[in-house]
Amino acid sequence: QVQLVESGGGLVQAGGSLRLSCTVSGLTVRSNVMGWFRQAPGKEREFVAAISRSGDTTDYADSVKGRFTISRDNAKNTVYLQMNKLKPEDTAVYYCARSYYSSSRTAPEDYNYWGRGTQVTVSS
Repeated sequence: QVQLVESGGGLVQAGGSLRLSCTVSGLTVRSNVMGWFRQAPGKEREFVAAISRSGDTTDYADSVKGRFTISRDNAKNTVYLQMNKLKPEDTAVYYCARSYYSSSRTAPEDYNYWGRGTQVTVSS
C-alpha cells in the first residue's frame, strides 16, 4: 500500500522559512518523479516543484523560483520542500505527490498518489 505523509507545516511570519517533509512508503522515491503542489482556499491546486527520478533535475513554479528547493533523501525515502522568504500568498495546504510519468510533470492529473496535505500559513 502506497502512503505519502506530509509534515512540517505551521504558522510563520513573512520572510521566514519552513521545511516540509514527505515520508513515503510502498514505493521508492528514487524511482519516481515526486512533486509538491499547493491549494489555497477557493483556488485550484497548483504545481510548486518536482524532482526527477534521477534527482538531477528539478522544476519550479515561477512564483517560488529562487525561494523554494525540492530535494530528497533516498535512504529515508523522504522528499523535502525547503521554503525560504515566505510570503502571505504562499499560504495554502501543501501536498506531496507521485507522478506515473517518467519525466517531470506539472499537472495534478499526471500524479496518481497523494498525501493528505499539511497547512502552511504565512502572516504579514
